[in-house]
Amino acid sequence: MMEKQTVLMLFLCIILLSGCFGPSPEENIYQTLEEVASLEDTFKEQQEPLLELEKKESELYNKIMDLGMTEFDQVVTLSKEAITVVEDRESKIEAENDSIMSSKKKFEEITDDIANIKDEALRESANQLKKTMEDRYKSYETLYKKYETSLTLDKELYTMLQKEDLTIEELDAQISKINATYKSVMEQNEEFNKYTEQYNEQKMTFYEQAELDVKLNEME
Repeated sequence: MMEKQTVLMLFLCIILLSGCFGPSPEENIYQTLEEVASLEDTFKEQQEPLLELEKKESELYNKIMDLGMTEFDQVVTLSKEAITVVEDRESKIEAENDSIMSSKKKFEEITDDIANIKDEALRESANQLKKTMEDRYKSYETLYKKYETSLTLDKELYTMLQKEDLTIEELDAQISKINATYKSVMEQNEEFNKYTEQYNEQKMTFYEQAELDVKLNEME
């Protein structure tokens, strides 16, 4: 029968070996970052459908503007169809937002692993990557809010177009608000894309510095 002391020593050795041969902080970070990228798959999947819906709505808007209020019944019909398209866009943007928020929650897991990196230069590289990604999330949250505002204004427009007593002044004022909002959305989207590009570059740099043999899954 094995003595108690021997059993305890073996148990201690197993714990120590597990610590020695377990994944390094760098490997843990790699696993987390690639899971983060996978969690954004739904976000990426919404891009093309969103563009198609925006194109469809633009075509409906142009038809309405070409008709004018002299063809009121057709304007009402097309406006109702446009509202349905806007609601479809809302659904896509919600799925997109859920995907980004899921990846954000997962990304937060790298904090402890960064603190455990022994190499100072590598730890600094990881912290820079972390800051860029956090800036990217903040940028997206602003983009999401601005896009939501634009959707609200679009629905207001198509509801207004179903009023026979709509004035040119009211219509012009609403269109001006929509144009200003979409300009802001485009500018915010450029910022978000800039952070995404920086993050992808910094992630690759970190992997190379950590000498990790990896398959890269980039954000979009």
